[in-house]
Amino acid sequence: MSPERAEILGLEALSWLVSEPAGIERFLVASGVEAADLREAAGSPGLAVAIIDFLLAHEDLLLNFCESSGTAAASLHSARRALDPES
Repeated sequence: MSPERAEILGLEALSWLVSEPAGIERFLVASGVEAADLREAAGSPGLAVAIIDFLLAHEDLLLNFCESSGTAAASLHSARRALDPES
């Protein structure tokens, strides 16, 4: 997966997470990101990594995102590697 596609997947995951009030609240608490800063950070690879890591760590949200978007969980793993190949 290309880094560009991985960033797009991160944005898709963020959009989905924002539509899930309990999920976005869990992300904000876990990450320390302020809700007001999400819009500004939305296009950054760092936020995409944070969103993908969060979903990968929370199976319930991961499965709901994958079902809702038609995305395979393996794609999120690929996106994570594409965004931060040294991790």
